[in-house]
Amino acid sequence: MKRPILSPLFSKGMIQETLREVFIPQGCCICKKSLDTGIEAFYGLCTGCREAFTVPDAERGRCSSCGKPLVSEIGNCLPCRNGAQRSFDRLICIFPYDGKYKKLLAAYKFEKRLCLGNFFAEILYKGLSILDEQVKCCWVPVPPRAGKIKKTGWDQIAYLANIMEKTDPMGLQIPIRRCLTRMPSLSQKELNREDRLHNLKGRIIVQKPVPKTAILFDDVYTTGATMDACAAALKAQGSKTVYGICLFYD
Repeated sequence: MKRPILSPLFSKGMIQETLREVFIPQGCCICKKSLDTGIEAFYGLCTGCREAFTVPDAERGRCSSCGKPLVSEIGNCLPCRNGAQRSFDRLICIFPYDGKYKKLLAAYKFEKRLCLGNFFAEILYKGLSILDEQVKCCWVPVPPRAGKIKKTGWDQIAYLANIMEKTDPMGLQIPIRRCLTRMPSLSQKELNREDRLHNLKGRIIVQKPVPKTAILFDDVYTTGATMDACAAALKAQGSKTVYGICLFYD
């Protein structure tokens, strides 16, 4: 892995977010403290709260399938041992989806605190240290539901992909490959576990050439059905290895 080097656009982004915070102050999305520096405004978090959201140590025991931290198990967590074979080769889940972590995602996803996208982009890149991926690869965003952007005006993962493409927060020069499309289907969050596992089968379509090594990224991992459907679609069209990184696990 190349040594992280901050993009020149990082400073430009800090200036923009600082000006926004001066004229339309929002404060830290967790503790509501004022954002007093350019870097705090850039991330939408005060220094104390931002430093509290650290990426877990790569050496910590994780399920070799879904990437969730293991409690007492060895190798695989119980749900993965009892579940079907996954199409992705390995997946990393970073934060638990509860408490302050759930509040963090809600501020970005539902309150549209867009500056938090800068923070999440950096977290995804730091998640690569857990994968320890050395070969040439491409980021592949999980596609939004059909019609979502037209209906709501944005998608949290599509917006995050734009940030990662424009700012390259860690200077690793990993390209973004937007090659997947989601056909109309029921919303995953409205379904139970069993229905989620089948809802997206055959609904993820590849519309552009796929990378040999793909790193799928999404916000929340619940049953793994979305990641699995995306990985299966990529492999069916020629991807040899598909990793995944999710910001949160439920």
